[in-house]
Amino acid sequence: MAEPSDKQMSFWDHLEVLRWSLLRSGIVFFVALVGMFIALPYIFDDFILGATSGDFFLYRWIGKLLGSRAAEWLTATDFKVEIISIHVTTQFMTHISSAASLALIVTFPYLMYEVWRFIAPALYPNEKKNVSFAFVLGTLMFFLGCALGYTVIFPFTLRFLTQYTIGTGIVNQISLDSYMHTFTMLILVMGIVFEMPLLVWLLSRLGILTKATLKKYRRHAIVALLILAAAITPTGDPFTLMVMFVPLYLLYEFGILLAVK
Repeated sequence: MAEPSDKQMSFWDHLEVLRWSLLRSGIVFFVALVGMFIALPYIFDDFILGATSGDFFLYRWIGKLLGSRAAEWLTATDFKVEIISIHVTTQFMTHISSAASLALIVTFPYLMYEVWRFIAPALYPNEKKNVSFAFVLGTLMFFLGCALGYTVIFPFTLRFLTQYTIGTGIVNQISLDSYMHTFTMLILVMGIVFEMPLLVWLLSRLGILTKATLKKYRRHAIVALLILAAAITPTGDPFTLMVMFVPLYLLYEFGILLAVK
């Protein structure tokens, strides 16, 4: 069996490689941050605030699919959420935090590539193939999770919660802080939890998990996933919990399919 590397690196050599990796990652992230900060005012209304309007594509698509009378709370075209800013610095700080979140999402593949470059010299050829597969799958699943969070999970959650009333005399006024917290958390969390099949695949490659084990403890997993959905749901309401739980369960089943043994 070949050695992981032709040249054995010292501890300080590894630190030097890590330093340059972190430096490159920092530069790429900073450039993306500046670009997003500049572009954000031009896309904020249509992209980030898109789900606050009844004209959002998901609402129109479901309206055509189900008809205007079905799920009226979701298909009503006069839907509009007014976002208010309470504190003096809210809009400026939201500009910075939103640009940082978008920059993190955009640069995610490169950041993962830097991680792969750092650990690659210590891997054997067959291990490099597995890591390459994990890198590609992880990147695709992350973006798929973010896309699902933006196009489905967040709009469903927003529309349900902003139209829910406990009394006729209460008016929902959504602050920019509250909106952005829910928006960012749901999208990033969905991107992260979509890595679950990859984790299952890696653990199965290591012999820690098997298809039989995953199938045997499916009922236990359902309970655990419900608890996880409750923990990562930013609003804490039952509707959002179920919206989060369904993708998690489907990812668990997908993980069973990916398990190698």
